[in-house]
Amino acid sequence: ADAVDRAMKKAKGKRQKVKVEGRLLFTFTFCLLPFAFMSCAVDERRSIPAGAQETIDRVTEDIAAGRHDKVYDEAAEEWRDALGAEESRRILARVRERLGRGNARTLRTGREQQSASAPLSGHTLELLYQTTFERGDAVEQFTLLEREGRWLLARYSVSSDALK
Repeated sequence: ADAVDRAMKKAKGKRQKVKVEGRLLFTFTFCLLPFAFMSCAVDERRSIPAGAQETIDRVTEDIAAGRHDKVYDEAAEEWRDALGAEESRRILARVRERLGRGNARTLRTGREQQSASAPLSGHTLELLYQTTFERGDAVEQFTLLEREGRWLLARYSVSSDALK
């Protein structure tokens, strides 16, 4: 009987050790998990070059204010080659009329290239935002080109059910 009791106590001790180690692992994982997500967060204002962010802010403010000719005039040559002034004005006016002013913008993805292939050759930045406008949500895509130290709009597209 003593040998059986000792074997039972030994087995029970191992089970308790496994439970304690399992709890310790769970507690360790639970406590560190939030820090793992915090370290992966990206502050969009720090990851986007300042001049590029200023261009996006200026373009969106110009669209909201109806300054469509200004957007066209200040855009990269690639924008003007792809769209005539009238078509550019019509597209930007439609965004403004259907969606209104942008209230909040969250960066979803961004990609920077030093020598993108034609027709957008040179230093480019492609940014995809989830944007909340006055009259609906949308996904905005900005493609900017750096020319002589300035960031210029080369492409802009908006996808939203409100535009259908």
